[in-house]
Amino acid sequence: MIKAALIFNNHGKPRLSKFFTYYTEEMQQQIIRETFLLLSKREDSVCNFLEGGTLIGGSDFRLVYRHYATLYFVFCVDSSESELGILDLIQVFVETLDRCFENVCELDLIFHMDKVHYILQEIVMGGMVVETNQTEILTHIEAQQRIEKQEAGIFKQGARMGGAPARALSAAKSMAPNVNLPKLADLQNISLPSFKKL
Repeated sequence: MIKAALIFNNHGKPRLSKFFTYYTEEMQQQIIRETFLLLSKREDSVCNFLEGGTLIGGSDFRLVYRHYATLYFVFCVDSSESELGILDLIQVFVETLDRCFENVCELDLIFHMDKVHYILQEIVMGGMVVETNQTEILTHIEAQQRIEKQEAGIFKQGARMGGAPARALSAAKSMAPNVNLPKLADLQNISLPSFKKL
């Protein structure tokens, strides 16, 4: 099982942290610091596996990582996972990011954190690997982007039509499509009676 997925830069600044086991916020920060200290001391020529730090499980867990340019991609796994399989998983993750962002860089991870989390969720969910086929992952991501564009278009259309009343009318129509509702222009021309002061 995968216990955590981390991405941090050469200075130890986290760019993504996804824990599949509960840790307090303070403990998560300590795990990220300890993991960075363990990895930053290693030469590039040594193997990409090492025992997990004391905070994340010690010798029962392995840190499997890859260092690309300015970023470390790290997965903490238990003994049931294959280290070589996780290395391939990291490669799939990075290649998928690269295809989605066209030459992914650290700024893409900062400014599109929601998309990065979505991509990771397509690959790993609940600490279990769910998909490794890059074509399938990209298909799901493209479908999600189409939905987001549709929702953005509906929102823009609602704003042009009059904002909140238009959205309320649109929502009412979607819930009861067979009911005749008044048109937005009729709603905007309603005049309320004036109240006389006592």
